Amino acid sequence: MPGAKSSGVRGVQDGALKVSVTQIAEKGKANKALRDVLSAALAVRKSQIELLHGPTSGNKQFLIREIGLDELRARIERLLG
Repeated sequence: MPGAKSSGVRGVQDGALKVSVTQIAEKGKANKALRDVLSAALAVRKSQIELLHGPTSGNKQFLIREIGLDELRARIERLLG
């Protein structure tokens, strides 16, 4: 959700994380902001996060390196409360 009033993970929608960013969707600014939000929320370095699919789509797929799937799921569960 680019151009939102605040940035953060908002929940889950259709099996995917719903994340808002304040940056507008222009020249990759929102994608960079999205990576920053995910990095902070999941406690991983920005360099561990790579956008694989959907740079111009509302649905994006990221690769998060150097973390096991079980640990990533646990962090997401803690994040969502």
